Amino acid sequence: MSSLLAALGLSLPIFQAPMAGVSTPALAAAVANAGGLGALGLGASTPAQARAALAEAAALTPHALNANFFVHRPPLRDEAAESAWLAALTPEFARFGAQPPARLTNLYPSFATDDAQLAVALEARPRVVSFHFGLPDEARIRALKAAGCLLFATATSLDEAQQAARAGIDALIAQGYEAGGHRGLFDEHAPDARLPTATLTRLLVTRTSLPVIAAGGIMDGAGIKAALALGAVAAQLGTAFIACPESAADAAYRAALRAQPATVMTRAISGRPARCLANGFTAWGQATPVPPAAYPLAYDAGKALNAAAKAKGETSYGAQWAGQGVAMARALPAGALMAELARELAGAA
Repeated sequence: MSSLLAALGLSLPIFQAPMAGVSTPALAAAVANAGGLGALGLGASTPAQARAALAEAAALTPHALNANFFVHRPPLRDEAAESAWLAALTPEFARFGAQPPARLTNLYPSFATDDAQLAVALEARPRVVSFHFGLPDEARIRALKAAGCLLFATATSLDEAQQAARAGIDALIAQGYEAGGHRGLFDEHAPDARLPTATLTRLLVTRTSLPVIAAGGIMDGAGIKAALALGAVAAQLGTAFIACPESAADAAYRAALRAQPATVMTRAISGRPARCLANGFTAWGQATPVPPAAYPLAYDAGKALNAAAKAKGETSYGAQWAGQGVAMARALPAGALMAELARELAGAA
């Protein structure tokens, strides 16, 4: 067992991906109680919601938990670009008898600047605090370490991993291009090497001194074992847990998972590249020539369009994030899935 897993008190090298909007205290606790690292995606939560989720999860398990936050660059307002995006979306809203928002709202403050989010983390002191989209400043990192938190960061490249190492991060989440949900790019406008999970994991294992957790396309025990063979200390699974009854995925999302459509990388829903089940929104995004508004401003319109579509019975405009391994998803309770993953890992050739 790696020293990181020992420090976290884990019996299995299985991490549940945070998945804002999908993870729940019940899901995180079930994974933790089965010997893995449960996680809460708090980047889309208000401080009050984050505080309540952390308290609920802590009441359900005595084991280590991961609290994940978004550290995106606050968006630069561009009225012309935002107006063009809303104009492009207007015909889609009209299909459902609705109008787009008059002006886009910044839905999610960044952990980089939000003192209220930091206060929640320092109060709850989860064993792990992890970051997506970037890194907080030295003062925030120092405060979290003083509170006893281990710090993880998503990296999609060697450069990002090296930045994390210099900042004092304790472990790296190697997010391959197969992974569902938002790419963890520090700069979403910079070129993306699109490294697959196996290549990125091996690169970070051999070129950094930090523990590496492989993430992206891993759905079963054989996939976990392959990640460990590459030098990862654990594997992080997200899509594998979406179909669990403890997740917050709605009925339409679960039905889409069962249908096993292709996945596509899209900016249309939120303004940042993210891997989603192919649906009505992604098809529209592939066809429109207008670049989306900045993240998370575009997400304001995306959520409004999904709500308008659902009100008319159309469920294919949601943020139905999923990785390329979606065909292997299993609708099992989280504890049962963890037991199955453990059996598969033990028996993998």
